[in-house]
Amino acid sequence: MLPTTLIFGILSLVLSAVSVLAAPGACSVIRRDDGTYFRFSTGHRIEIATSRSLSGPWTIQGSAIPGGSKINLPGRDDLWAPDIIKSGSLYYLYYSVSTFGSQSSAIGVATSPSMDAGTWTDHGATGVSSKAGSAYNAIDANLVEVPGEGWKMTFGSFWRNLYQVPMQNPPLKNSGSSYQVAYNASGAHAIEGPTVYLREGYYYLFFSSGSCCGLDQNRPKQGEEYRIMVCRSRSATGGYVDRTGRSCLSGGGTTVLASNGNTYAPGGQGVFADPASGGTILYYHYIDKRIGYADGDKRFGWNVLSWSGGWPTA
Repeated sequence: MLPTTLIFGILSLVLSAVSVLAAPGACSVIRRDDGTYFRFSTGHRIEIATSRSLSGPWTIQGSAIPGGSKINLPGRDDLWAPDIIKSGSLYYLYYSVSTFGSQSSAIGVATSPSMDAGTWTDHGATGVSSKAGSAYNAIDANLVEVPGEGWKMTFGSFWRNLYQVPMQNPPLKNSGSSYQVAYNASGAHAIEGPTVYLREGYYYLFFSSGSCCGLDQNRPKQGEEYRIMVCRSRSATGGYVDRTGRSCLSGGGTTVLASNGNTYAPGGQGVFADPASGGTILYYHYIDKRIGYADGDKRFGWNVLSWSGGWPTA
């Protein structure tokens, strides 16, 4: 998603209500084998917080990359959009180095055996980068492992939207050329923040569409604010269509979660299977109309997804 400093809380919107708690930064969440949830947040050189429950309370443990990124670009000390995966005995943390609205961007990676603060090794650039004039903006990385094919990184924000690139094994560097997987030709090409999730033979491409930020100063028309969309394909590398059959390369996308009630502009999503709940968790940031529309007022919410008819809804 487009970078911004966000202050979030935790709220269950569909199942049982939970208390709202402070939680800085757009984040990525994973559950360690011992039952500890780790949350990696934008800001503070990727802030680490832990909890025994998605509902909190969360305890800040420190920064994943306290010395800043090895990538020598503006923004190396203000890292965005973390994405966390586990491969073998190591955890891989991907992050974006850029400045607001710039295409001078790169995706970096760090590794740890435990995810605890003080255990991370920054490897710097993955080889996925962009500059002014590139087809895409190299931010908002997400990794998925494809059986028999290896790792794929999906990324992108605005410009020509979402791209994917194969990764080496272990997934520290890219191993081939990038290709487009989703595009909305209308308006500002306002889709970003991909998440690819494999379920029952389909790859689901979740993404955020619309305006995410500065909504206290520049409110978009109703329906043009942030919302979470999805397309799916039998192949991780493309052919994504929405529920009506429209291609994700031609503006397709089925709504998973949009503004409703006091919830406004949900997006910046992540998805993971949570053994504690037995379901698939969708998490995201949103605006609570009762609190305010500024970026610093944003909250963090989560739902257990329903998969009726093979399509996710929150």
